[in-house]
Amino acid sequence: MGATDSRSPAGGRGGRTSGTAGAVWLREPRRYRNSPPLTRDRIVAGAVELLDGEGADRLTMRRLAEHLGVGATTVYWHVTTKEDVLDLALDHIFGEVALPQVSEDWRADARGLIHGWRAAMLRHPWAPGLLGRPMLGPNVLARTEYLQSTLARAGFTGVGLAAATHGLANYVIGSALTETTWRRTDDPDARRGARRHIEDSPATYPTLVASGHLGDQAWSDDELFARGLDIMLAGLDQAPR
Repeated sequence: MGATDSRSPAGGRGGRTSGTAGAVWLREPRRYRNSPPLTRDRIVAGAVELLDGEGADRLTMRRLAEHLGVGATTVYWHVTTKEDVLDLALDHIFGEVALPQVSEDWRADARGLIHGWRAAMLRHPWAPGLLGRPMLGPNVLARTEYLQSTLARAGFTGVGLAAATHGLANYVIGSALTETTWRRTDDPDARRGARRHIEDSPATYPTLVASGHLGDQAWSDDELFARGLDIMLAGLDQAPR
């Protein structure tokens, strides 16, 4: 298929990272005598379309090839495994997260990035559940660099910088995961049943009863996320560096 080296059609060297998450960023790209009929960008765009429509569990290399209108072997000249596809797709959607213009207010800069990150994950609800894998793509690393440099400008170093980064990242990932999961499984009857279960035990759960936990919220998910982020940033502002 036009390859000039002796590696397998899967593009690996027989190394231990050939089928693992993150390995796509550690391999040398394949070389071609002529322009290949299928590009990696086209594969990634097609994969994102499938993931948005069907989720990560249903994505297979065969299904992706069918969606692109090519044979599975053609896809394998560009990506080794489904893990490669997921890594590339994740990095692609991180490219949708705008990098805010650096200002004198580190909190505003971090807030802008985090809100953009959440919006991208909500547009692509398969993404939050995959973010525990190695994230080495250029779009991910550029945004991680922005977040850490923002926190560094606030005076965080060493373990404080690592903890602040993890805290903000885990907040946005966890929030997006909860929201996307709830939206997929939301059932008004189940919600009402859960609320009744709490209300039937006011002595055991007085605060949950009073706050309306698992009931019809008076606040939107957007407002709750924004308020929670403001609380985190205010706490970080007072945290030891």
